[in-house]
Amino acid sequence: MTIRDLHLFEGGARLQMNESIELTMQSLQAYGPAHEHWVVAWSGGKDSTATLTLIVWLINTGKIRAPKRLTVLYADTRQELPPLAIAAEAIMDELAERDIECRIVRAPLDKRFLVYILGRGVPPPNNNTLRWCTRQIKVDPMAAAIAESIGDGTALTITGVRQGESAIRDRRIEMSCGKDGAECGQGWYQQVLPESRSVRGRIATLAPLLHWRVCHVWEWLRHWAPREEFGGWSSELIADAYGGDEAEETNARTGCIACPLAQEEKALNSILAMPRWRHLAPLHELKPIYRWLREPAQRLRKSGIERLKDGSIGKNPQRMGPLTFEARLSALDQILDIQHRVNLGAIGNGWKGDVFELINAEEEARIRALIATETWPDGWNGDEPHADEWLPVTIYGNGAEQHDLFGLEEAS
Repeated sequence: MTIRDLHLFEGGARLQMNESIELTMQSLQAYGPAHEHWVVAWSGGKDSTATLTLIVWLINTGKIRAPKRLTVLYADTRQELPPLAIAAEAIMDELAERDIECRIVRAPLDKRFLVYILGRGVPPPNNNTLRWCTRQIKVDPMAAAIAESIGDGTALTITGVRQGESAIRDRRIEMSCGKDGAECGQGWYQQVLPESRSVRGRIATLAPLLHWRVCHVWEWLRHWAPREEFGGWSSELIADAYGGDEAEETNARTGCIACPLAQEEKALNSILAMPRWRHLAPLHELKPIYRWLREPAQRLRKSGIERLKDGSIGKNPQRMGPLTFEARLSALDQILDIQHRVNLGAIGNGWKGDVFELINAEEEARIRALIATETWPDGWNGDEPHADEWLPVTIYGNGAEQHDLFGLEEAS
């Protein structure tokens, strides 16, 4: 069976899918031969999984020339929705069967999402002043893994970026899609990796599915890739994380479980609508815990009298800071209880897969050790007042002070 024997819809739309694959082949044929080492940056989501499985199929069928070395780097944030994590494990097994080098990339133990929050005491991220999570648990570990993978050499990093996936990302693509000689429609090719200075000038990036429509991504993952003639990949399960049978229509995006940056749990709600995942319902209790941790009662605050090295008081001298030990321990117990109830529900639901772990044994031990040694983020020592305590003087970034008049009268 050839690629043209399968189709999305009758008529002209069938050619659109074939043309998308053809353009991807042209992209890889145009830029691939210039690099002996290809590194696929794989997040486990729909776009990067379609990219990975398509490239392997194109190589195995001789439609594109294989590089001398192919490395797959899987970004495991430890916060992925269960259907994505399970699908990723299955695909990694299938890569191993093909003798394809695959490495799991995780943040260092102390910088993992829940260890960083509960062990070190850094509040959950927000969209305003403290959006630390994506870079710390995904971008930086991947950049470090790429640098380690290429050593002193060079490589072509392949990503699953698609035009239309993100409005902000699209604006960046529009500014640079023709960079380094790339033609429109042949993928987003750049001869730099902006996220890492350590490999700058020694690596190029290519997004060979840049032009794919989302319906083509789903067609590949759900109907083509699972067939033996296209690789027999375990990619159908990914649809569950995006809305099951309605994934293409809803075009939902996924993120971390109970992402503190998202207003709604659309992906989790979609999963819970399917009977096979109903045991994950306790995960809805995570977001309220993250909101609770950001409240003043669970945090410390600078008094405003501290001075920076240059003698200034800083821009926000009475800013709220880290989580108290009591709050950390309380949140840890609550999250472990959620995890326990998810696994009990899984047994009752007939689940026969692996045990679900938001916090594994190594991470729990590290969190408790950091709390036991009274670990605080840099610049904090634990002597600061609780953030919900009344301060008699408000100190502003320009040094101005506003005294509480009622408090002064009481003192007199």
